Amino acid sequence: MATVTLKGNEIHTSGQLPKTGSKAPGFSLTANDLSTITLADFAGNKLVLNIFPSIDTGTCAASVRQFNKEAAELDNTKVLCISKDLPFAQARFCGAEGLNNVVNLSDYKNGTFGKDYGVNFIDGPLEALLSRSVVVVDENGTVKYTEQVSETADEPNYKAALEALMDA
Repeated sequence: MATVTLKGNEIHTSGQLPKTGSKAPGFSLTANDLSTITLADFAGNKLVLNIFPSIDTGTCAASVRQFNKEAAELDNTKVLCISKDLPFAQARFCGAEGLNNVVNLSDYKNGTFGKDYGVNFIDGPLEALLSRSVVVVDENGTVKYTEQVSETADEPNYKAALEALMDA
């Protein structure tokens, strides 16, 4: 279990992020077209897993915009924006914003991604949503960087994530 805050109030997650140097846990998530997408679908690519509570909050939207901007300039890299939002909401947001350099994926069906990555909130007002986190994975599926944002209302450390990506 990890402890983070929301506006200074402690809330807890179901576990810990995968350890740097370990293999990224597999996942099965839902894409905007309602197809099932797995980690194996991205084999051979560097990945940035941009994990957040909901696309309909200012900070979450800002992280999607920022990673979309950065991803446009990265070779052999996919940015996966993962939340429990319905795929329809994710598609609506990215369509309205003109964001096409990120892949939106939803953990709404069974929540196994949140459990396997240790990012499900288990208490507080965001209970059952995903904790704001970033996981960078190299082409071989090895975790190269993780960050669980300590204050949920804050944005992740984009620079550190992108530097880890460049070193991956």
